[in-house]
Amino acid sequence: MKILIIGAGGQLGSELTTALRNIYGQENVIATDVRQLDGIVEGPSEILDATDKSRLYELVKKHQIDTIYHLAAILSAKGEQNPNIAWDINMSTLLNVLDLAKESSLKQVYWPSSIAVFGPDTPKDNTPQKTVMSPTTVYGISKLAGERWCHYYFHKYGVDVRSLRYPGLIGYKAKPGGGTTDYAVDIFYKAVGGESYDCFLKPDAQLPMMYMDDAIRGTIELMQADASKISIRASYNITAMSFTPQEIYEEVKQYFPDFTMSYSPDFRQQIADSWPGSIDDSIARADWGWKEQFHLPEMAKEIITNLKPVLG
Repeated sequence: MKILIIGAGGQLGSELTTALRNIYGQENVIATDVRQLDGIVEGPSEILDATDKSRLYELVKKHQIDTIYHLAAILSAKGEQNPNIAWDINMSTLLNVLDLAKESSLKQVYWPSSIAVFGPDTPKDNTPQKTVMSPTTVYGISKLAGERWCHYYFHKYGVDVRSLRYPGLIGYKAKPGGGTTDYAVDIFYKAVGGESYDCFLKPDAQLPMMYMDDAIRGTIELMQADASKISIRASYNITAMSFTPQEIYEEVKQYFPDFTMSYSPDFRQQIADSWPGSIDDSIARADWGWKEQFHLPEMAKEIITNLKPVLG
């Protein structure tokens, strides 16, 4: 297998690159980003602006790629600051990858969706796989459109494209990247670093979340699953836990009794209000055996243990 990762410098991409190289070998996983990856991801890498279709095709041919993980996107909070740019980048890059898959010998494409596809008209609790979708951000709109394009390219052209609707992803190896759920990453950096934290969401803003290790493992398990087990060609609901800023604060405070957190909700609170509080991912569990390994206590212990040597 020869894999190309688009957006390897991001929070998800950097960790997925490492995980895939551990499985398939360093030389078989080519990391790409719009910037140099030195110090972020070691090993084979290329500069790639995924809006440049000819450059994408060139790299696929050069490295004899048969699988693409397309992770590059403008996230929710940053997308609202430049909606036209976010739409253009999020949509054009996906279509470039899907067209390439249709026209070449690519075996598989992975593209991540998000709970941002849901909206204020969607059931908030235990949100089902198939439900009303009314996204209120350009990020969510682009992800919903992307889901339909993935479904279309599979049924129209036979492209083996697979996708997960990620909840908020929490890890410690990369700093927050402009998402509405990134408070749950930043809180650990502040606590371990001996600082207070001013949260941009309300204390009771419950959202579905997932530890990065689970997200990486679930992504790889989906891609390794037999095609006969994949019943959803838009994007699978997937989740691990749901909590509020107050709940994660109380968990962190067990390790840092003097840690304080204040609340100054901003425009991201409106985004969070439009998203579900919990997700029904029973179809992913039934189809290809998804099961999380981390809940809030295990995740907090893991992150703090790993950040202490760096920030403590």
